[in-house]
Amino acid sequence: MLLLRLVAISILLSISLVWAGGATAQTLRYTILSNARMAGSEVDTYGPDGSIDSTFEFNDRGRGPKIAAHYVVRADGLPSGTDITGNDYLKAPVDEHFFIENGVAHWKSTSENGQASAPGFYISNNGPPAEMAFLVAALLKAKGAPVKLLPAGEARLERLTDVTVEDHGRKLHVTQFGITGLSFEPQTIWLDDDQHYFGSPGKWFATMREGWEGANDRLYALDRTAEDARNARLARELAQHPDHPLAVEHVRVFDSERAAIREDQTVVINKERITMVGPSASLSVPKDAQRIDGTGETLLPGLFDMHVHAQALDGLLNIASGVTSVRDMGNDIDELKHLQDQWNSGAAIGPRMWKSGIIDGRGPFQAPAGLYADTVEEAQSEVNRYADLGYVQIKVYSSLKPELFPGIVKIAHARGLRVSGHIPNGMIASQFVEEGADEIQHINFIFLNFLASKVKDTRTPERFTAVGANAAKLDLNSKEVNDFIGLLQRHHTTVDVTLAAFEGMFTGRPGKVSPDYAPVLDKLPAQVQRAAYSGGLAVTAQNDQLYKDSYAAMLRMTKRMYDAGIPILAGTDSTAGFMLHRELELEVQAGIPPAKALQIATINAARLLKQEKDLGSIAPGKLADFVLVEGNPAEHTSDIRRCRLVAKNGVLYKSADVYRAIGVKPN
Repeated sequence: MLLLRLVAISILLSISLVWAGGATAQTLRYTILSNARMAGSEVDTYGPDGSIDSTFEFNDRGRGPKIAAHYVVRADGLPSGTDITGNDYLKAPVDEHFFIENGVAHWKSTSENGQASAPGFYISNNGPPAEMAFLVAALLKAKGAPVKLLPAGEARLERLTDVTVEDHGRKLHVTQFGITGLSFEPQTIWLDDDQHYFGSPGKWFATMREGWEGANDRLYALDRTAEDARNARLARELAQHPDHPLAVEHVRVFDSERAAIREDQTVVINKERITMVGPSASLSVPKDAQRIDGTGETLLPGLFDMHVHAQALDGLLNIASGVTSVRDMGNDIDELKHLQDQWNSGAAIGPRMWKSGIIDGRGPFQAPAGLYADTVEEAQSEVNRYADLGYVQIKVYSSLKPELFPGIVKIAHARGLRVSGHIPNGMIASQFVEEGADEIQHINFIFLNFLASKVKDTRTPERFTAVGANAAKLDLNSKEVNDFIGLLQRHHTTVDVTLAAFEGMFTGRPGKVSPDYAPVLDKLPAQVQRAAYSGGLAVTAQNDQLYKDSYAAMLRMTKRMYDAGIPILAGTDSTAGFMLHRELELEVQAGIPPAKALQIATINAARLLKQEKDLGSIAPGKLADFVLVEGNPAEHTSDIRRCRLVAKNGVLYKSADVYRAIGVKPN
């Protein structure tokens, strides 16, 4: 949920001059915007001695960092000293330091402690956004050569485009740069001609210099043009369009209808459809077919991730991981349409998509994307808008006024849409179900149903910390739990548990590999790996084990609901692709049989979306969405990570090649 989303933070910058000790220092002031609303600030002061002091904070629904940073930068642009203190996005302490002594670089924080030969550019774990401008300056001084990153990796720079922006009668020339080596894809930022940070435009978060807000849309369009061009190139290079039938021979087939394996099968695909499935000994393969030996491998229907907030990068991560269908649970309307059009047309690589639209109430904790309603008339209008756009579901959010919820349910159901969401503040899950919800997002809201007297405001991070402090103490066989599960049964309510989204939050600890990333850690880009060590919610010696025990209670509650026949969904709300694999592993860890977990992520999801005629199983006439994996994930769930070949609508992708394109080492 946090790994990739936080790199989207953007800034609004203004320049003023202050005097200190007779020397001129330049102060850059920033305003952080979330969904066009002020969410925080940054102030950076550049001293004449090469030092930079920065304060940085923002509020994202009660979460968000607050840090003070001090940098000393050498003539070559590389930092020789960094000191950062404060708290991180989840309010855990930040105490991070970097220095060079006798030619050796040293760094230490709550999650790292290491050294290496200097020079190199130290990338902080918790620095302000302007730190990336410092890196661009260092790369420019390197004149095309890569810059060594500390603790690991290297960065390269590409100058993408430049433009003169205008606002209130003023003009300013800015340049777009792309930095590779920091994440799965190039990170783009805009600098002015003084190599100072100008912005990172966006929809959820925008970064613009103060007084230049009107340039956001223009710069964002250029960012998206660059992203679209890169993704179009990858689609041309990586997508295979067979001009003959394809036969996968001697392969295990996962029968999702029965949650069982059929051995030694042959599956024939012609264009976008599966045409034949049967025992290899008796099935006649077309003479002109391309043959693939599937011995020792398993062919499964393409996987569904039922809780995403889609971004362009996610398309590559999902397809490489065998995820060919997703349900978006809240996004910018225009951005999502653009992304869906790209993925559907093949202009970019990505899964099929069904859309759920967020409706929230306005206020300090409102969702950063979606539509907002504070009156009956607004609620009705927003439901109808989503329905007219072809959305399949409404997702209400935590700031919605509870009294508006029954009306939303009535209108949505009349338009054929499902209704789900966070439980609005002031309600509990049982009320949510009784008033017509079809589905509940997130396992923490199940526990909050029993904690109403202990939680002041579920719009805030209390919806996490209260569960950490109390979930382990709840008797899952108590009458109140039994009554609640009975309510879910009677109303046929589905639960989107998102177990992977909470594992690192509740069990990750600074300096230790978070268990959700442990299975893939050595395959990730060097700088991405560091996030796995950053820890989760702030804990103390007194509640450390309690939070871990509360996460274990989440797994037990999932199994408790599964055993009662409550439909469970496989959704991530986290890093695409990898985390669906982890979600399935966690369902199995909770006690759900491996084949049943695969069934949840295939035919059960297709049925919920009313797509079972075309998707969700390997059968003649179905669309050719499948994943070929080494091993047998119906017995050993983690084999689902061993993707070899993925097809969406009959278009083939070698998983290893797609992973390599985004800096991931294949399995």
